[in-house]
Amino acid sequence: MSQNQIVNKEDLVVRFAGDSGDGMQLSGTLFSDASALTGNDIATFPDYPAEIRAPHNTIAGVSGYQVHVGNHIYSSGDKCDILVAMNPAAFKSQLKWAKKGATVIVDIDTFTDEAMEKAGYTENPFTDELERAYTIIKAPITSFTEKIGDAKGVDKKTADKSRNMFALGIIFYATHKTLDQTFAYLERKFAKKPAVVDLNKAVLTEGYEYADKLEVMHSHIFEVAKADQMEHGRYRNITGNVATAWGLLAASEKSGRRLFLGSYPITPATDVMVELAKHKSLGARVFQAEDEIAGICSAIGASYAGALACTSTSGPGLSLKSEALGLAVMTELPLVVVDVQRGGPSTGLPTKTEQSDLDQALYGRNGEAPLVVVAASSSANCFYWAFNAAKIALEHMTPVILLTDGYLGNGSQLFKIPSMKDMPEIKPRLAKENDPNYRPFRRDEEKFAREWALPGMAGLSHRVGGLEKCPDGPLSTDPENHALMTKNRQEKVNRVANYIPDQVVSGNPDADLLVVGWGGTSGALTLAVEEMNNEGKKVAYTHFNYICPLPKNTGDILRKYKKIVVCELNNGQFCGYLRTQFPECPMTQYNKVMGLPFEVGELKAEFNRLLENK
Repeated sequence: MSQNQIVNKEDLVVRFAGDSGDGMQLSGTLFSDASALTGNDIATFPDYPAEIRAPHNTIAGVSGYQVHVGNHIYSSGDKCDILVAMNPAAFKSQLKWAKKGATVIVDIDTFTDEAMEKAGYTENPFTDELERAYTIIKAPITSFTEKIGDAKGVDKKTADKSRNMFALGIIFYATHKTLDQTFAYLERKFAKKPAVVDLNKAVLTEGYEYADKLEVMHSHIFEVAKADQMEHGRYRNITGNVATAWGLLAASEKSGRRLFLGSYPITPATDVMVELAKHKSLGARVFQAEDEIAGICSAIGASYAGALACTSTSGPGLSLKSEALGLAVMTELPLVVVDVQRGGPSTGLPTKTEQSDLDQALYGRNGEAPLVVVAASSSANCFYWAFNAAKIALEHMTPVILLTDGYLGNGSQLFKIPSMKDMPEIKPRLAKENDPNYRPFRRDEEKFAREWALPGMAGLSHRVGGLEKCPDGPLSTDPENHALMTKNRQEKVNRVANYIPDQVVSGNPDADLLVVGWGGTSGALTLAVEEMNNEGKKVAYTHFNYICPLPKNTGDILRKYKKIVVCELNNGQFCGYLRTQFPECPMTQYNKVMGLPFEVGELKAEFNRLLENK
């Protein structure tokens, strides 16, 4: 392969698509892992159907996995440079995500009359116009895979499970990568099944060699730039849900409090529970409850007993937990609620991403029940925001809702594994035994937080529960006392703002437009603003992770700009919240409610429109 046949690129987007069961998630993961091990920065976006098993060869059953690799990667990318479509339904539904001129690899063996009709085609999809717009490689993936399986004495059904390895071999050739990392994975994964290893390695190799024999591929080989600004350290490819679990484990270690998770499985949050269940050796205790309400109530009980207590869920589950959340507010116990948001309402779009639950997190409880709300902004920093949520909960004696979303939770990034000695201290507000001045709701003058008296601590008997109480502990229905306690609980949350950093603005200091984002939209917004400033436009950007309370300088920032656009994957929940806090600030909205993340191109188009609008 000569050097002039290779196209050098700063970044590359590859999208795998096929039926659920075609192994597209695995192919995407193996490609992203191999890219990371060869020095690329990465971000991924799994896009799979909500149906448990949609009919074979239908658009409803198409499962996708997008991988963005390159030098410095903010998001999973917009349109792809290479598309793999394993059947007609994948080709029909996913071609819209390919750039014009993209390389499109299809398994031509699956394009039977029956399959094309099932996908909605009435005629041959490979028109002359289409083949001029894309480089379409019609690879006989199924027949080659079955031929290899036959040679190795493997039945057709078993061989077909390895079709994804043939497609992956083509991708490795097209991206100028070796097969070594994937060979090593197969040998580890199927160490006790040598026949499976042998078959998959053979199919992977055949796909690679098939691509080498295609003349058209020789001018479509990409060399992607390696990351050149990454700090020295130990890295791994991590999903947001795993990073969240690790952040909670780290907080448990730094606080000296045993970690307890009381939870119920729900898409897309279940992997937080699954990951924590693997770490009993680190003191984690995981209780899979019979429902969402039992999950959070068990966590509140664990918190009362002195654990770092957590519960994980998604939108419908957060609704069910709302009454118990009010109990945690009333008893002023530390609790971390991880909400991996998804499309709603009701069952909605359980496998699709959306910033759907902000209003519910802020207001979704009866009475005046304030608590802290924070949001992660990348798959990797879910680790730090889970840690931070636990730190706030334990040091300020309050429930904290951590908002992530399906895009962050299921997506992955490179994560530099930190040293525990570099993580900040966590100092739980434990009461002292036999304190003669102990009162259940005696408050710290600075944080306004009460002390945490655990069952069995000598001399600290007290009463908590859902009914209103006096500062000394006895139940009370006194009107003035209820007003005082309501005010005190709000003041405690307000004072968390004294312990969080100021909000930061990036981009052009003389900007004509301020872009505002929160949570998991950070990647696309950062890149859109960066590209616009490189094009000579004046745009500034501020991204919120602390939602309630907001950083203390938020108003000062917003009042500086005549044009503000708040971008979010809902109908304007954060914008509405900001308007209630800062009604004097002119804000417009840019919203997307499609179960999909923002694209850089659509953001830039909106920002340019706002800049041109006088």
